[in-house]
Amino acid sequence: MSDHTDPDVERFLLLLAARRSPRTVDAYRRDLASFAASLEGPVAGASTEEIETWLATIARRLAAVRAYFRHLTLVGVREDNPAAGIAGPRTPRSVPRTLSPAEAERLVEAAAGTTPRAMRDRALVELLYGAGLRVSEAVGLVKAGVDLEGRVVRVVGKGGKERLVPLGRPAAEALRRYLALGRPHLDHRHRSDLFLNARGGALTRSGAFLILRRLADRAGLEPGRVHPHLLRHSFATHLLEGGADLRSVQEMLGHADVGTTERYTHVSDRHRREAYFRAHPHAKRRVERAPDAS
Repeated sequence: MSDHTDPDVERFLLLLAARRSPRTVDAYRRDLASFAASLEGPVAGASTEEIETWLATIARRLAAVRAYFRHLTLVGVREDNPAAGIAGPRTPRSVPRTLSPAEAERLVEAAAGTTPRAMRDRALVELLYGAGLRVSEAVGLVKAGVDLEGRVVRVVGKGGKERLVPLGRPAAEALRRYLALGRPHLDHRHRSDLFLNARGGALTRSGAFLILRRLADRAGLEPGRVHPHLLRHSFATHLLEGGADLRSVQEMLGHADVGTTERYTHVSDRHRREAYFRAHPHAKRRVERAPDAS
């Protein structure tokens, strides 16, 4: 997240100051600032997964301290391990939430329009869902990173690692229209950024969040439920449900560990089970058994 002050957090801290000590308010401020720094959007829009990821960093710090003091006891520097009995935060890995294919289509169609901003919004949604980009990757794209002829986009992911992600025809067409007919009307400053805001500056992560919420409301979806990472989850899940292999999805998502990608197989398995119970005759009704004649 950017270094700018979050007005929602400041309002909360102001109210907190009326009933809690300055030391408590300062502690809350530091903790919320740490949480905000881990996010790709405003704190108010944080998802369960983002909270769990942040808590995992706390658990990792405790593990490092515990290991260090264990080392000190082994080499005889200390007789006790002061961190041994400290319980860390529980960080269960939840199954990612996703949109259904029909809901994703409704969200994309909600961005239909002929204004420059509508064409930008359509291209953005197509990239988030059609290419599975992180919101930071999408708003960090430059014009030169898009190859419309080859239908690929060059993405700079975490740790500065580059990867090529294929573009489907709808995403490529949405980008083609935006670049030809929409972006020239927004580009007042001759910037290299792919996505621009109404003032001609680079679109921010918080701006992307607001665009998605507006489109979700227009599509009849719950705005608070729809965020950029939800589209990334949906991209991965729908690929796996469609038969894509795990390694290919891992590469497209830019995951360093295939275990991160494997989480989406649980979503696919769940969806398959739900489809079975909805569709199979023996799953939908109980089989009547004849009375036992013995």
